[in-house]
Amino acid sequence: MAATLILPGLNGSAEGHWQRHWARDDAAAAIVRQASWSKPVLDEWLQALEGELERVGDAWLVAHSLGCLLAAHLASRPAARHVKGAFLVAPCDLEQTERLHPGVIDFGAMPTDPLPFRTLVIGSRDDRYMDFARLRRYAARWGAELYDLGQAGHINIESGFGRWREGYRLFSSFAQKTDRGAPKDIQPQGVSRVVTVSV
Repeated sequence: MAATLILPGLNGSAEGHWQRHWARDDAAAAIVRQASWSKPVLDEWLQALEGELERVGDAWLVAHSLGCLLAAHLASRPAARHVKGAFLVAPCDLEQTERLHPGVIDFGAMPTDPLPFRTLVIGSRDDRYMDFARLRRYAARWGAELYDLGQAGHINIESGFGRWREGYRLFSSFAQKTDRGAPKDIQPQGVSRVVTVSV
C-alpha cells in the first residue's frame, strides 16, 4: 500500500486544518515535517520531501498552498519517480504570497515545468493567494486537471475547511483513475480541463 505524504504550506497546517484531520483519518498518511514552517526555504523543504520519498518509496502527495509548489518543484528531480500522483489544493502564487507575507519566503520562482506524474489541482475562484485565471495557466503548464470548487477561499480553516470529506472523495476518485492506468493528459499551455461543482 502506497504512503500518502501530506505537504502543508507556510506556517504548517494548524490543528483543525483538513490536512491534520487527513493525517489522523488515513493510517497510510504522514505529514512531511519541515525544519521551519514560518521561514520556508525551497532547498530545505525539497530535501525533507525527497528524503521521505526515498524512505517510503511509492507515495501520493496531498499538498496545500506553498506545499503545492514544493510538489511541483519535483518535476525534474530523481525523487519524482516515487510519486504515484499529486493532489494539489489551493496552490499559491509566489508573487501574491510574498506581498501578503513580505520577507518570509525563499522559494525561488514559480515552477512551470510539466509534472511527470498525474496531478489534480483543486482551486477556488476567490482565493486571495492565487487569481483563478493564473491558477488555470499554472495547472495547464503542469499538465494537471483542474477541479473548480467555486467560492471556497483558500480552502483552509478560515474558509471553513476542517475535516474535508469531499476532499477524501475527490482524492479517492483521482487515485482510482490513476491506478487504472488512464493516460496522463498533458494539455497545451493556456488550456486546462475545468469541472465546476458546488459543495
